[in-house]
Amino acid sequence: MTYIGFIIGALYGAFLAKKRKGAALDILHYAAGFGIAFALLFFAANVIYLRIIM
Repeated sequence: MTYIGFIIGALYGAFLAKKRKGAALDILHYAAGFGIAFALLFFAANVIYLRIIM
């Protein structure tokens, strides 16, 4: 689930940077930043989900 969050975040970050007319490094920077942030959010959601289920 964490990997899915990273991919979603990276795609969203790249889209956002491209929409703001960023250069290639800006797109990579946004993709990495949003990917890490979304991965952490999905990781926390996964831990909470597993705690509730088990």
